[in-house]
Amino acid sequence: MKDFSKDSRTVLTLDAGGTNMVFGAMKGEKYVGEVVTLRANTSDLDACLGTMVEGFTRARNSVDEAPCAISFAFPGPADYPAGIIGGYLPNFPSFRDGVALGPFLQDKFHVPVFINNDGDLFAFGEAISGALPSVNRKLEALGSPKRYSNLLGYTFGTGFGVGCVIGGRLNRGDNSCVETFCFPHSKLDGVIVEEGVSIRAVKRVYRELSGVNDPTLEPKDIFYIAEGLRDGDAEAAKGAFATMGAVAGEAMAMQVQLIDGLIVIGGGITAASKYIMPSLLGALRGKRRTLGGEWVSKVQMKVYNLDDEAQFASFAAGQAKTIKVYGTDRTVTYDPEKRIGVTISKMGASKAIAVGAYDFALSELG
Repeated sequence: MKDFSKDSRTVLTLDAGGTNMVFGAMKGEKYVGEVVTLRANTSDLDACLGTMVEGFTRARNSVDEAPCAISFAFPGPADYPAGIIGGYLPNFPSFRDGVALGPFLQDKFHVPVFINNDGDLFAFGEAISGALPSVNRKLEALGSPKRYSNLLGYTFGTGFGVGCVIGGRLNRGDNSCVETFCFPHSKLDGVIVEEGVSIRAVKRVYRELSGVNDPTLEPKDIFYIAEGLRDGDAEAAKGAFATMGAVAGEAMAMQVQLIDGLIVIGGGITAASKYIMPSLLGALRGKRRTLGGEWVSKVQMKVYNLDDEAQFASFAAGQAKTIKVYGTDRTVTYDPEKRIGVTISKMGASKAIAVGAYDFALSELG
């Protein structure tokens, strides 16, 4: 996969929040020039589009090089390849009837415009410049011949986002609809998994386990309670994060079995990974039974925690052995252990999304 960290081209980017929009210019995967923050005005389409034109114009004028593209994440539903946003967008109500956002910006700035969702760009940033190359470099340093080219990226935040990179290419799907939020919740029958893997899920489960109904508590506060840094029910706080990990792990088990690659997780809630990861890994490593009573692993690959040095060493070593080619004196090396790994993002979700937007634009431009 191409490394864009030293590329000299400039791409304009946008962090599109429901309250504020943050515009910038990126070169070599780093921000250059002015970072512009403006109110989003999401309820007024004319004002919102005017904000975008102003923000991108100011970001463009703050750098010497003319940008070669605009690339950013925007919530869906959308036809991302066509640059059309439309449908139920709670944070962007003025886009509900459909807005040809990509073509509008292309007409204004006369450069290609690339729009994706944040889960896709998180995964792409981690695949090109984050977790995937980092793991492969570490495998090489440890003398392992194993290399990975597929990655699932998950974001834990307001919702349960996902992106999928296969062989260095972002899988955008045929309908811009690669999703995981609507998978089944493993603990609540008939409920979507996002009700168990999100900010609101952590708050709800802490409330249920502790009996404390304090709407001001956020996951950060609940983490402090778990750590004993704030008054509250520490066991309930730990249980809230552990429950989220278990529910997330069950959903990941279904998806990673199809993709067969590494898993990277980002988002602010991962600060509580010490309470999330044991149950998440436990779910991925769990078993299911056949009607005949036989137990089989729900994920056919062995699952490693790549942030644990001892586990990474075992992950790198595998179970390589030498076997003889029948009828000859020649031998070949064979590693029968199928294995994948899970890691927490070292870039952070926001940085990975920005880098993913930059890398995606350049990979499309060639």
